[in-house]
Amino acid sequence: MKFVDEATIDVAAGDGGNGCASFRHEKYKEFGGPDGGDGGRGGNIYAVADASLNTLVDFRYTRRFEAHRGEHGKGSDMFGVKGDDIVLKMPVGTIIADAETGEVLHELLQPGEQVTIAKGGDGGFGNMHYKSSTNRAPRQKTMGWTGERRTLKLELKVLADVGLLGMPNAGKSTLISAISNARPKIADYPFTTLHPNLGVVRVGPEKSFVVADVPGLIEGASEGAGLGHQFLRHLQRTRLLLHLVDVAPFDEGVDPVVQAKAIVAELKKFDQSLYDKPRWLVLNKLDMVPTDEREARVKDIVKRLKYKGPVFEISALTREGCELLVQKVYQHIAQVHKSQQPVEVDPRFAVAPDAN
Repeated sequence: MKFVDEATIDVAAGDGGNGCASFRHEKYKEFGGPDGGDGGRGGNIYAVADASLNTLVDFRYTRRFEAHRGEHGKGSDMFGVKGDDIVLKMPVGTIIADAETGEVLHELLQPGEQVTIAKGGDGGFGNMHYKSSTNRAPRQKTMGWTGERRTLKLELKVLADVGLLGMPNAGKSTLISAISNARPKIADYPFTTLHPNLGVVRVGPEKSFVVADVPGLIEGASEGAGLGHQFLRHLQRTRLLLHLVDVAPFDEGVDPVVQAKAIVAELKKFDQSLYDKPRWLVLNKLDMVPTDEREARVKDIVKRLKYKGPVFEISALTREGCELLVQKVYQHIAQVHKSQQPVEVDPRFAVAPDAN
């Protein structure tokens, strides 16, 4: 399936039905008078988060959605039937914004979450609505209200705990396939990954986290060079970034330290908050380096990068060092999640808002 993470759609909720002005008057029948019913409400349009979806491709080809209008009111005290609603299924992580103003209206962050993106118009009042002790033969009625019409921009940001960062061919796809259930395309040429891949990493019973592999970045990505710039926003919701560095590039003229510094610079240009996220250094493809040279090469890279954080030495191909990396990542994610949980306070010891 083609990965689509942006789409623009037009939505039109149903108009309300018109009220009816009618009178009951039958010979030899008592209790005649106004009997015009109200019009029915127009159909609403809802968006619901569906965990089984991971792309907005359905909205690339069908761009207009119109709900049914409410039925008009009728005589004999008959109210109009409300219009049928429309429910649009979207991936978890979808941001719904007004295409004209850019205002973010909703974010679908939980599976099953449902929001109203276009409200149907209310039905008009029939003359029965205006009947009173002083107005026994009302002839007023109102037309139905118009339903909301909007042009919406949909943007999908994948929800992952960990994001893989690195140059093309750094081994991100190999790593995600080694530690998770994802099976991305792997080849020995740049830009093999054309869209984000999500994988669930199982650490143990009821212990897991989600990792995202985005297309490789190159220098100038924040200005649009390469493919990675299109997906940098997918890293904004992650809690931890793993910066993969190829310690044994095919081209001997390529300096992995220069490439790593270029990636970090692109992060800062794109989004300061993304640059400030916890970022761990993962030195990959150690199986390509002779055993007696590994320690010196690792120390040289870390020293030249002036990196002070956690460093992991792995080989995604042979899975050497991957288990330790997975365990440490899970511990970090669990700690962050725990710190973000609200602390429950015993109501007996809670301090009143106005207490001094």
